[in-house]
Amino acid sequence: MKQRGERVDAIYAGLRLAILEQVLQPGTKLPEDAIGEQFGASRTVVRRALELLAGEELVDIRPNRGATVAKPSLDEARDLFSVRQDVEQMVIRRLCGRLTPAQAKRLEAQIEAEERAHREGRPEYIRHAAEFHLVLAEMTGSPLLVRYMRQLVGRSALILGLYGRPRWTDCSVQEHRDLVTCLLNGDLARLEHLMHHHLEAVLSRAIDTAARDKERGIRDLLAPYVEAARSG
Repeated sequence: MKQRGERVDAIYAGLRLAILEQVLQPGTKLPEDAIGEQFGASRTVVRRALELLAGEELVDIRPNRGATVAKPSLDEARDLFSVRQDVEQMVIRRLCGRLTPAQAKRLEAQIEAEERAHREGRPEYIRHAAEFHLVLAEMTGSPLLVRYMRQLVGRSALILGLYGRPRWTDCSVQEHRDLVTCLLNGDLARLEHLMHHHLEAVLSRAIDTAARDKERGIRDLLAPYVEAARSG
């Protein structure tokens, strides 16, 4: 039997993945009993996992009202992308012209996974696209930048799920390839322009109309993530 901490981590990871892949949409209720039943855990364990997600501003917990997937406003969305612009510019400045062959290979593998999932229409595409930016942050070697980017990317996923248009994802694969090319060439001026344009394009493609609420229940939504969490 898993220790409580491991069970908390598994539920946290499963719920976070479901949020990043936009299976759990902003505003979705997260009842402790249903989640606990699905993951085979107590409500105490589920509550702790939800608290961890609340610490990343992915979940809102209100007394006597339970937990829901966070639902950022349009003003919060614009503010977050403005801050993210600054942080991502800091990341690429630290990496420009300094990527090792191993790092370049890792980024190429990340983009290939993103492209394959997009081509096959799988929800993992959204996660792979987000992870590209997290991988860049990790390559700086700064735990602080990684922590900031992890929170910004997770919150961005909520915004894209809430306000995204059906085809907001169409251009990001090629944009990611262009960013890597500039990183390798050491062309900082063009790199800064491309990153700014990339994030602006994501925001303009995304913030349009609110996504429709899903009709499936919490158990149906989480079913694919239970096995992934257990195996992970």
